[in-house]
Amino acid sequence: MMKKLSALLLMLSMAVLPMVGQVSRLSQLTFPILGGELSNSAATSAADIDEVLPRMRALGLNTVLVPAYWELMEPKEGLFDFTLIDRTIDVARREHLHIVFLWFGVWKNSMSCYAPAWFKKDTKRFPRALTAEGKPMEIASCFSDNVLQADLKAFSALMQHIKERDPQREVVIMMQIENEIGMLESARDHSPLAEKAYQQEKWAERYGTDEYADEKFMALSYARYVEHLAKAARQIHDMPLYVNAAMNSRGRRPGEYPSAGPLAHLIDFWNEGAPSIDLLAPDIYDTGFKSWASQYAMPQRPQDGGKVKNRLFIPESRCCENSGVRALYSFGEHRALGFSPFAIDQASQQETASVTEAYALLRQVFNLQSFSKLKTWGLLFDQEDKERVVDDEGVVMTCRHFFTLPWDPRATDGSTWPEGGAMLIRLGKFDYLLAGSGVVVDFKTQLEKQQEQQKQLGEDGFVEAGNASGQSSKAGRRFSGKRLGLLSVDEVEVEAEGKLSYLRRHNGDQSHQGRHARISVGDWKLLHIQLYEYGDR
Repeated sequence: MMKKLSALLLMLSMAVLPMVGQVSRLSQLTFPILGGELSNSAATSAADIDEVLPRMRALGLNTVLVPAYWELMEPKEGLFDFTLIDRTIDVARREHLHIVFLWFGVWKNSMSCYAPAWFKKDTKRFPRALTAEGKPMEIASCFSDNVLQADLKAFSALMQHIKERDPQREVVIMMQIENEIGMLESARDHSPLAEKAYQQEKWAERYGTDEYADEKFMALSYARYVEHLAKAARQIHDMPLYVNAAMNSRGRRPGEYPSAGPLAHLIDFWNEGAPSIDLLAPDIYDTGFKSWASQYAMPQRPQDGGKVKNRLFIPESRCCENSGVRALYSFGEHRALGFSPFAIDQASQQETASVTEAYALLRQVFNLQSFSKLKTWGLLFDQEDKERVVDDEGVVMTCRHFFTLPWDPRATDGSTWPEGGAMLIRLGKFDYLLAGSGVVVDFKTQLEKQQEQQKQLGEDGFVEAGNASGQSSKAGRRFSGKRLGLLSVDEVEVEAEGKLSYLRRHNGDQSHQGRHARISVGDWKLLHIQLYEYGDR
């Protein structure tokens, strides 16, 4: 269907909407996003959309992140074809899926590769960014009003059409503006328009002239550009909006990664330039998942007072066998808005299986009564980062990777450990749920933990000969205080109304005779753990 952009739409797109609070906009999302992002070319035909969305539903997703391609939507300037957008919405509605559209507009992974041919070829009207040496790049300059107006018209037309097709936001729940904005080859744009803005800002006087000062200048400039699109979206069809960032990893310098995007070290510039954006979202592919996530997580959790600065939403993460436990960690530790492995449509069954398993556990956990008020922690372990100690009001939980136990031969066969992870949930005093895979947890009082001595365990799980720590005459001190024991460990399910449904008891060998609760690598379980105290007061 071809539509002529009306003058009225343009007027609406340029209007300024009074700002709405971030929390109120995000509250429109009444469920956590158990998502997956399609590969870049997975929705370029109706046949592809018909095939891929039912498959995503079968994997256990509730939300699919789908590109909206400017080059296919506006092949001729001013004439719009929304066939792919309509097909996506219709199939998603039929499959009971939600959609987050990704606006592949002027920039996708820094480059202007998804701009229409008429835009690309007219470099005089739509100028490119330049390096300091004057080399033109395949990056449209954000300082060009012609670039902005073309992008703004197309994005406004898209928002208007989505409003007409899905007025109650039953299917399309959020929008990503552009994709991994940033400069490559150069830390900033040196085109004439950029140089003029740089001088007018007196940037060198404020921040110096090094590459990081250049990156800050570009960050503020990109953010101001995005703010125009965000305001237009608010005026036309108000919904949560976000921008995503490629990480500045591996020791690279500005210009070697997509510089000036919504990176954690540039958050103040993005907040200043684009106040209408609700979220700055990390795309996490490199090692150090927990560190990257924490830089974007200003969480809304009971133990943090419910204060929100930037809610964690991970729109892209490497789709791999570790994706499932990373999702559990993100929701447990940071109360993430959502998690989404990238190119999940192209991943192998071995890679997507963990996502399906983790999302099935998360669906149950989210059914818990008053879940939003419960205290939670996220656990994520690998071969180097094997342990975390959590102290919950005197209940000291030592959480470890499952392969720290001595009897699993996979721990020492020379292969890289798969990550283990879980969400740990406090239901009440001495009452916990553990949802995950590849973890082991033991429980002690603070006094017991303080007096604990490490023991080297043999393959049978008992102390190696000559390494016992119970000879009080040699130690010269007696144990005092109470201990915590496992009253019960039950594998359960959470029913739709939030009640726990018993499956089986884990005792004896399955709890190492009452020493811990554990879920082995490759298993995905929900354990209900109840404790009790014993010993001297």
